[in-house]
Amino acid sequence: MEPPGGSRPITISDVQELVRRKDELEAQIKACYELLESQKGVGMNEPLVDAEGFPRDDIDLYQVRTARHNIICLQNDHKALMKQVEEALHQLHAREKEKHARDEAEALAEAMSQSQSLPQPFARVNAVTPGSPASVSGLQVDDEIVEFGSVNVNNFQSLQNIATVVQHSEGRPLSVTVIRGGRKVHVGLIPKRWAGKGLLGCNIIPLQR
Repeated sequence: MEPPGGSRPITISDVQELVRRKDELEAQIKACYELLESQKGVGMNEPLVDAEGFPRDDIDLYQVRTARHNIICLQNDHKALMKQVEEALHQLHAREKEKHARDEAEALAEAMSQSQSLPQPFARVNAVTPGSPASVSGLQVDDEIVEFGSVNVNNFQSLQNIATVVQHSEGRPLSVTVIRGGRKVHVGLIPKRWAGKGLLGCNIIPLQR
């Protein structure tokens, strides 16, 4: 496993591996201290010579020296490993924060671009009669109209504009573009005589801007 700060991003399993190694080191340090304890309770600093300066013969000097040396090395390793764990956790936390911020920024950018790319509606459908030409074409209540044939937000003045286009397009497909649920939808509408009133069978109201 690469140490924290390597080229590969830190993962949760990397941190778990570091913690496992930390636990192993702590177990080894404990075992070394227990060994010292078993040698007449000799710790890390008690003298290994007697009052006259001779090596003590009541303890295993080799074992004590080895245990002391191992404890020093293991504690240094433990300290370095704890630093790695801290850095790894910091990296994970920072990356999580960064990812969260990036997700939020992307969602915001997407919402902005969608709202910017949607054209301006000028009228809204507030009623559609079942079985009418408007209903058959797929026009729905609350559709916001951005294009009705040649009529758009730039040249729309009154509903008379739409009525004129409808009369001139009787029996012919008329391209209608609406905004529905935040998306642009194209509808092919054919104004024609039907059982009900008018050529469309829907009610359109201007949008107050």
